[in-house]
Amino acid sequence: MAIHELSALLWRERELLDLLTFKLEEEQLLLTAGKSRWLPHGTREVEQVLEHLSKAGLARTVEVAAVAAQWGLPAESSLSALASAAPDEAWADVLSSHLNAMQQQTATIKELRDSNDQFLRAAVRSTQETMADLKPAAGTYDAHGRTGSHGSTGESARSRFFDQQF
Repeated sequence: MAIHELSALLWRERELLDLLTFKLEEEQLLLTAGKSRWLPHGTREVEQVLEHLSKAGLARTVEVAAVAAQWGLPAESSLSALASAAPDEAWADVLSSHLNAMQQQTATIKELRDSNDQFLRAAVRSTQETMADLKPAAGTYDAHGRTGSHGSTGESARSRFFDQQF
């Protein structure tokens, strides 16, 4: 029966949403600890979970269409519509439970995503500011074409490839 398969797929999708939440929290811990070395690994793991979620979503769409056909609903019916039209109160409760849990998980994931985005933006800003401070100050030239900064011996402070003082 298609409803049993749909329920199993919804459980799998919820497990994947839990895993995504974990991976995003893991990524956040890396960001807050300044462990940027491991961010590519964390990001790759998040992308892998998202890929699995995408496949699970497609499978759910197929099963929703099958259940909707059995219950006389349009193939593109939502979980909410299926729960409302369920011929059995137990299935209405099961589908509503899945829907509510997935909505809560999605809200948590959005919060984590936004928080991680803010951490990443702050890290980029900090890196840009640090890099800007590392740039040498632009020198000014005097009337003779020398830079305005002179060493203690009165010589112009300039870059040299070789030490000219023996």
